[in-house]
Amino acid sequence: MARIIAVANQKGGVGKTTTAVNLAAALAAAKRKVLLVDLDPQGNATMASGINKRDAKPGGCEVLLEEVEIAAAIVPTDAHYDLLPGNGDLTAAELKLMDALAREHRLKDLLVKISADYHTILIDCPPSLNLLTLNALTAADGVLIPVQCEYFALEGLSSLLDTVRAVRHRLNPKLEIEGLLRTMYDVRNNLGNEVSAQLTQHFGDKVLRSIIPRNVRLAEAPSHGQPIHLYDRSSRGAIAYIGLAGEIIRRERALTRTDHVDPVQDIETPAAAPAHGDSGPTLKAPAANHQE
Repeated sequence: MARIIAVANQKGGVGKTTTAVNLAAALAAAKRKVLLVDLDPQGNATMASGINKRDAKPGGCEVLLEEVEIAAAIVPTDAHYDLLPGNGDLTAAELKLMDALAREHRLKDLLVKISADYHTILIDCPPSLNLLTLNALTAADGVLIPVQCEYFALEGLSSLLDTVRAVRHRLNPKLEIEGLLRTMYDVRNNLGNEVSAQLTQHFGDKVLRSIIPRNVRLAEAPSHGQPIHLYDRSSRGAIAYIGLAGEIIRRERALTRTDHVDPVQDIETPAAAPAHGDSGPTLKAPAANHQE
């Protein structure tokens, strides 16, 4: 059975889709059978995989509404992972599912049908906590959270962790935190270094050792409809995602060998978190000037 990982963060612009696409490609390069599910109505993961989202029918919408079998909507990509494409029709699917029975379990029930065909299933979630995201978290074994190494890195993170706890309690008891992934990291920037240090201080070993750097080639790749592994495999971005794939595989093997504590309950709200509100904790400003 495949391990299902939801790539989620309610804050946009943190490298969520970039991570989903390039991790899928890196895992496929490691000879693993991978399915990427584009559950974001923007369809960016579909386009970055070299598939035109406007022509991708049937896709995620038709599958969620049970108009077609999931196997009929899955398409191969040049990077050797399979894709369940998504586009703006997913918004209509979400609205139609509002009154459906067991609506949060729809994606889980569908993925069960093809889970045995893959080692890993990655789900690119929308940048919001809506019904599509709840479907992803209900179906997932773990949630991978990209966190941008900039000033408001922790904004909304507490809300997402609260949602994960609620999903564990009500919908999916097996859901775990796969890890927090630092993205858009620039070692020359003092602010980025401070954000990274505070993330490690607050969340400990839940922060993955892999770090995704700011990289021009990584930013260019989606416009060519290619993961970075195909666009420029020697770039720092490609090397970073290969390292991330290796870390994910090692963690997965470790989970099968050892008993582990509840990774959601083990994450506590940082001491700097506000007493109320849903914006979550924010980082302190750097003590010294930083370089751009």
